[in-house]
Amino acid sequence: MRERFFAPRVRAGSYDELNAWLLDQCIAHAKAHRHPEFRDRTVWESFEGERPSLVPYAGRFDGFHAVPASVSKTCLVRFDNNKYSVAAGAVGRPVEVRAYAERIELRQDGRVVGTHRRSFGRDQTVYDPWHYVPVLARKPGALRNGAPFKDWVLPSSLERVRRKLAGSNDGDRQMVGILVAVLGDGLAAVEAACAEALGEGVHSADVIVNILARRREPVQAATVMTPEALRLTLAPAADCARYDSLRSAG
Repeated sequence: MRERFFAPRVRAGSYDELNAWLLDQCIAHAKAHRHPEFRDRTVWESFEGERPSLVPYAGRFDGFHAVPASVSKTCLVRFDNNKYSVAAGAVGRPVEVRAYAERIELRQDGRVVGTHRRSFGRDQTVYDPWHYVPVLARKPGALRNGAPFKDWVLPSSLERVRRKLAGSNDGDRQMVGILVAVLGDGLAAVEAACAEALGEGVHSADVIVNILARRREPVQAATVMTPEALRLTLAPAADCARYDSLRSAG
């Protein structure tokens, strides 16, 4: 099959495109060729006869190559001649690199700390700017000059706020405050808050953070169950006339 379908070498735009083409080729081959043992039917006819007895498909096989790796002080992990970023909180402890056909997944203590499209070049560095947002809280100036943030494409409202803040003396600090809010409130909530602020003609970080605070649902107080021994059998009745008696006594 390898010689039949992959010689000469096949070119495809993606693995999904390649797999779809390969499936079509396999089905066409099975329908056109006789079974090697049951010569009165094709391979496809034999497969269809066995299909009811086959184990049901349980989903794509989670196939990956796993290797341990260390994390540099710049939040980078080296694998297969390239570097990939991880969340800033992962620095200082080893991670597991799971290399799939198309992506790289980085895990620490079973938790995903980075996911990237796999690079097949050499000496390339693949960044996820969100991994470095906690670092920006200490070094706001890196937002303008740091390598992870070069050509960073933000959602439209966030990008508009960023451009407006660029002319302020403390624009970097304000923008970092907005980006840090994403870590707690989520990107969708911060993007909506930016859109609301822009709609009102303002773009400062204080206004956007205030909008986020107003949109958060209030924390529900925990319900305390009263023990049966402390329940009142006779509820007290309000008697405001007692205050009148105190006044007359004075």
